[in-house]
Amino acid sequence: MEASETSSGKTLRNAFGNVLAFLILILIGVLAFSIRLFSVIKYESVIHEFDPYFNYRVTQFLTKNGIYDFWNWFDDRTWYPLGRVIGGTVYPGLTLTAGTLWWLLNSLNIPLSVETICVFTAPIFSAFTSWSTYLLTREVKGTGAGLTAAALIAMVPSYISRSVAGSYDNEAVAIFALIFTFYLYIKTLNTGSLFYATLNSLAYFYMVCSWGGYTFIINLIPMHVLMCIVTGRYSSRLYIAYAPLVVLGTLLAALVPVVGFNAVMTSEHFASFLVFIIIHVVAFVYYIKGVLSPKMFKVAVTLVLSIGLVVCCAVIAVLVALVASSPTKGWSGRSLSLLDPTYASKYIPIIASVSEHQPPTWPSYFMDINVLAFLVPAGIIACFSPLSDASSFVILYIVTSVYFSGVMVRLMLVLAPAACITSGIALSEAFEVFTRSIKFQLPGLPGLSPVEAEETSTDSSVPLNEVPKTDKGGETLKERPSRKNRKKEKEPVEKPSIKARIEKKLLVLPFEGSILAIFLLVLLGAFYVVHCVWAAAEAYSAPSIVLTSHSHDGLHVFDDFREAYAWLSHNTEVDDKVASWWDYGYQTTAMANRTVIVDNNTWNNTHIATVGTAMSSPEKAAWEIFNSLDVKYVLVVFGGLVGYPSDDINKFLWMVRIGGGVFPHIKEPDYLRDGQYRIDNQATPTMLNCLMYKLSYYRFVDTDGKGFDRVRRTEIGKKYFKLTHFEEVFTTHHWMVRIYKLKPPKNRIRGKTKKSKSKSTSTSSGKSSGTRKNPWN
Repeated sequence: MEASETSSGKTLRNAFGNVLAFLILILIGVLAFSIRLFSVIKYESVIHEFDPYFNYRVTQFLTKNGIYDFWNWFDDRTWYPLGRVIGGTVYPGLTLTAGTLWWLLNSLNIPLSVETICVFTAPIFSAFTSWSTYLLTREVKGTGAGLTAAALIAMVPSYISRSVAGSYDNEAVAIFALIFTFYLYIKTLNTGSLFYATLNSLAYFYMVCSWGGYTFIINLIPMHVLMCIVTGRYSSRLYIAYAPLVVLGTLLAALVPVVGFNAVMTSEHFASFLVFIIIHVVAFVYYIKGVLSPKMFKVAVTLVLSIGLVVCCAVIAVLVALVASSPTKGWSGRSLSLLDPTYASKYIPIIASVSEHQPPTWPSYFMDINVLAFLVPAGIIACFSPLSDASSFVILYIVTSVYFSGVMVRLMLVLAPAACITSGIALSEAFEVFTRSIKFQLPGLPGLSPVEAEETSTDSSVPLNEVPKTDKGGETLKERPSRKNRKKEKEPVEKPSIKARIEKKLLVLPFEGSILAIFLLVLLGAFYVVHCVWAAAEAYSAPSIVLTSHSHDGLHVFDDFREAYAWLSHNTEVDDKVASWWDYGYQTTAMANRTVIVDNNTWNNTHIATVGTAMSSPEKAAWEIFNSLDVKYVLVVFGGLVGYPSDDINKFLWMVRIGGGVFPHIKEPDYLRDGQYRIDNQATPTMLNCLMYKLSYYRFVDTDGKGFDRVRRTEIGKKYFKLTHFEEVFTTHHWMVRIYKLKPPKNRIRGKTKKSKSKSTSTSSGKSSGTRKNPWN
């Protein structure tokens, strides 16, 4: 009777816990969605940054023309005169996801615009990411740790910066795909289910469709598999978790046009194939161990290892041959920058020029993950007690993500989920210890509840060593290693020993210390919540397309970008070409609907270097370069009047470096005075006469009579000058965007032409009339 009451009480408690956990997850999803709406509430429902405008334009095309036209779309509005094949150069996951959402909602007679869907896609998937984090952490350390990790990732600033409403970029859905793929891998590892292994491959396929960071998955999982093999933790569950992922995942990845044969031809994927061979050799060794006698086993192992070594050497030789034939050894420029942080600055300045590719500073860690930086070490320690396949994967994940985030600030986004998972484990373990200590020391409460006493007594009655099974005749079965190993491998997880459970119950901390520790943890959590809300509301909610500033006379809104794009859209011809630095290409194409020379795709370094060379050249040479590209207007961004630091003058040295990398006559020292970048009266003549300087500071002295630059905090060196080959056609209200038109070439005067001809004929035939000037010099 007591046993039935105890079991029913335990069942009721578990049911109540499951319902409570479900309600908490719903609230966490609501929190993850709502905390990202500050940008819409404070500003408006608008697309943010630069890349999201291209994704928005592609999504518009998809919903209007259909999937078939999308795959075959040749965009002649970008990279003039080259153009771009959109279907084969984009990761389609984000676009297809938003297009599917738009189609479903319109099928249900919910007529939302494409822009609205794009704005709210990231907040919606942030809730999915929180739930995926819960599932992953629960597989590692239980429900309590899962709920804590889900709550942490719902509002971690690093993830908010890429998933705020309006941030319609690939990472909006890719982080969900990353965590969900890891969850299915751990689930397969714990259960040995081929069903979950298949789902894992499909999740990996969605990740490949969504973001180029999928290479992190296809390298991290092989590293974990190899670590398990080396540490003697191989099992059939490990084989089932890995082998289908490599085979099916690679086949699916090759179906994505932007990846194609790179899934089997680039160095980023070779580690997975090498580990694939190794795990098959190990699996075969374990198989023959269970079939053959010990003597035959030694002979067979020698043979298998010899053949396996020959195969591995052959594969490595093929891989080395493929790698050696590539100038970059089979690695992409960004991958080489991660392996060698100095590579981009030495060889590929276009990669080094992107602010997201710079290494982070120490304060950025506190800004993006806040107190989690102090909880991560405790979480790593908690993962070692006890160490399982799942917890070892989390340790490997956090270690690799810490390294990559230290190389490239953009990859703080990959670190954030790992930090939330380990911090959730640390907080859950700490709360469990402190609450248990308080529970056992409260007056009037027994040391063990009836349910726990029943569990302890039941567990203690089981011997520590398993009794050998007998057959029907009562005889002890002979050892059959293969079957026993199979049976053990099918067990999802190892249960902790009775001794460890009893020691855990007896671990009691002082009552007052436990109360104080819980109070400090709650205070730490409150500080984290306040910081996350502030980051979401102030630091990451402002769209770069609309800027604000606070001063003594109130709030000022700077809407110069949309003002300039609107002017281009209404005052220029549809076929006019606009030249600017590549940062503004996506916005110009999407908002002004005008053809651009370069944009944020940065696939053609020579084309970008041509624009950089034009901006670095004197006015006449720049006019000749732009005229050869059929450019009609030139757009520059200038922040000297209002103090906007991300203007073209601050980016100008990157234009010089990128241009000089292709056209050697552009030399960076010519623009520096004693190694310093200056725009005042100490600036070099090359700097004062280049096109970027002239287009930025033309008529600037008229604003205050001094020409004081608020960004550089100095007076400009050359204040009064005229433009001979360009004319100003539009400057926005706050002078943040300036648009110039190329003047047409001067008509030749007939008399002067005849005079020059007669002059040239009178000269001796042996003398040349002069060499034609190279417009690139």
